[in-house]
Amino acid sequence: MTTRWIAVGAVTTVGAIFLLAAGAGEARPDYTRRTKKECLYCHPADSFRLTDAGEYYRQHRTLDGYQPKEKPKQNVTMVR
Repeated sequence: MTTRWIAVGAVTTVGAIFLLAAGAGEARPDYTRRTKKECLYCHPADSFRLTDAGEYYRQHRTLDGYQPKEKPKQNVTMVR
């Protein structure tokens, strides 16, 4: 009976590892070649999160049709 529980534990552990590994995405150099964009276009600096462009690419597997949001214009006051 002990051997059976060891086998069940081993199978459960291996299954959990596969599930966790499958959920983690990774940026790959071929994405950069395909999109002709730098990594920072889809990923903020020092982060695994995605920008709006990265989310678009994840959903469509292409950046064709992606329209970047306009950055809000800042009011600049000149002081003399």
